[in-house]
Amino acid sequence: MPKELHDNICQRSVFESIYKKYAQDLTNFLYYKFGANLEPSDRAQDAFIKLWENCAKIPPSKAKSFLFTTANNLMLNAIKHNKVVLNHQKIKPKSYTNEDPEFVLEKKQFARQYEQALSKLSEEQRVAFLLSKVEKKTHQEIADMLGTTKKVVEYRIYSGFKILKEELIAIKHI
Repeated sequence: MPKELHDNICQRSVFESIYKKYAQDLTNFLYYKFGANLEPSDRAQDAFIKLWENCAKIPPSKAKSFLFTTANNLMLNAIKHNKVVLNHQKIKPKSYTNEDPEFVLEKKQFARQYEQALSKLSEEQRVAFLLSKVEKKTHQEIADMLGTTKKVVEYRIYSGFKILKEELIAIKHI
């Protein structure tokens, strides 16, 4: 068995020569076998990446075989993935709920009333309140974001909460 001139694909010049020799052929092979929908040039590049990752294990004489086998497997994996995606797209989400229609209507009305009550807060109160309750930020984080002190943030949140409570109680009694 003749000894190979280069025994390591990890040498840049050897890898470049393999890339130049097989890149276009590999892309064409994938294109002709699987079509353009699965991005054959991307899969060919992925195969070269895998070759580079395993460069110390693969002799140059086996590089072509490795590339074509790897690229073929990557395309087959992409086809399997697309089948799974298509199967999930076929499943229709349920269009019903087990909730009482009256409850659903009340929930929508409350959401609207809550939005109206939020609009009655000052901008500073609304921002601090929403950062605290929706974004789950701490008072210190909010103070840092807004460039104020922690006490100012606490005041804004609690005064905003008091206004919201009064507004929602007033709406409930209407």
